[in-house]
Amino acid sequence: MPKKNPIPPNPPPTGVRLVGLPPVISIHTALLILGSFPGAASLAAQQYYGHPQNHFWRMLQAIWPSSQRQRVMDSYENRIQWLLDHRLGLWDVYASCERQGSLDTAIRNPEVNDFAGLKARCPSLVAIAHNGGESFKHARHTVLLGVEVHRLPSTSPANASWSFERKLAAWRDVFEQHGLI
Repeated sequence: MPKKNPIPPNPPPTGVRLVGLPPVISIHTALLILGSFPGAASLAAQQYYGHPQNHFWRMLQAIWPSSQRQRVMDSYENRIQWLLDHRLGLWDVYASCERQGSLDTAIRNPEVNDFAGLKARCPSLVAIAHNGGESFKHARHTVLLGVEVHRLPSTSPANASWSFERKLAAWRDVFEQHGLI
């Protein structure tokens, strides 16, 4: 029986600093969804929730059914405008970090985004919803903005313990509380 080599061939480099995406917000943003940090597919595409297995966009389609569904989903730009039209914003708690792969558990040496100026950029902001546990670990930063803070179940495919329907109910409840439905 051949011996297993514990060191994989050509291991990924360590210590590479990854930089996140800019916030998707407007002066009309009432609810801001905060993820932890974009996954590898999202960073490569320079798009929030760019991995096709993530339930984020599917979740919003279920919350906001549209007769123009195809047009909305045709391009990332259309999806972003759709969010902003519904007074929803997107950002992450981490501005940068070191990470191999896409899992939150692999995040090392993160730098938290500057939330201090967020309220001035989003004067209509009434709530922040953290998309998953890693993001929610930083609720102490967002609660200082004086808005309601919620913990939502992660839309990541790694959160397999929650069914889509159970996640949807939790997300829908927060959107209803803040007049986005």
